[in-house]
Amino acid sequence: MTDMQSIPLIAYGPLSDYLMAGLKSRFDVLEVAADADPGSLDPAAKEARALVSFGAVGAGAAIMDALPKLEMIGLFSVGYDKVDVDHARARGIRVSNTPDVLTDDVADLAVGLLFATMRNIAAYDRMVRSGAWARGEGVPLSTRITGRKIGILGLGRIGRAIAARLEPVAGEILYHNRHPQADAPYRYVADRIDFARQSDVIMVATSGGAEAAKLVDGDMLEALGPGGVIVNISRGSVIDEDALVAALADRRIAGAGLDVFAHEPHVPQALFAMDHVVLNPHQGSATVETRQAMADLVLANLDAWFAGEDLVTPVA
Repeated sequence: MTDMQSIPLIAYGPLSDYLMAGLKSRFDVLEVAADADPGSLDPAAKEARALVSFGAVGAGAAIMDALPKLEMIGLFSVGYDKVDVDHARARGIRVSNTPDVLTDDVADLAVGLLFATMRNIAAYDRMVRSGAWARGEGVPLSTRITGRKIGILGLGRIGRAIAARLEPVAGEILYHNRHPQADAPYRYVADRIDFARQSDVIMVATSGGAEAAKLVDGDMLEALGPGGVIVNISRGSVIDEDALVAALADRRIAGAGLDVFAHEPHVPQALFAMDHVVLNPHQGSATVETRQAMADLVLANLDAWFAGEDLVTPVA
């Protein structure tokens, strides 16, 4: 059996204390900053057989090519759009991620953002804290959620979990995917503009990557209309952020609940002054329970690979 303590592994970018402790108990860990020059790595790093990275950091071709002995990339996230998967396949490098374990928490946050946006929860909180309510300033009315047509953009694991949570209050749930899901109990709308036009709310739960870049564009926001609300817990790149800011500023849509942004952690300044927008710092999976389960799955994939077994959750 392989002595894993002698296996060199790179922790690439920031990882949780819990995951780092698990890695260091199993492997010979070398920490490499996410902004490190791949061409100037410590010679010891070139011996690494595995690399573990957070989803926002990923692993590009340059870091892979700087590691001639690399066999596997363990990703501490579901999304793998920051990993050059094609290059990994060409190099024979396996890639794993952490699906399923974060579905419930991300879906919970998506629903929370919807309620916070439509019922003005964050704006009301600011009114109370600032003393505006006590000074007798008028409290603006919010909008009813019950009975609304809720559109799910991307009916995967998380999209389905969001839909299930909203079934008791939705007037109708409809969805848009590249293709209809044979077992889906909701109405499929093939055209994305028509889907937006028929929705009162759009919950963005599609996967990221080049194919989905700016899928939600100005035309789609225009179709959603002045009463419409959009919630994004997917990737910031899925929405044309400039078009979104403009639509919100002009009140061509009613509001947005955003956990993700195109250039994180940078958020468009214009959004800060908008009370009809709820902003969250990409925390969909950020509960103690889920982050621990994600770390355990990263470790399970590494354990399986170096024991000569199949990856538990392979991407490539």
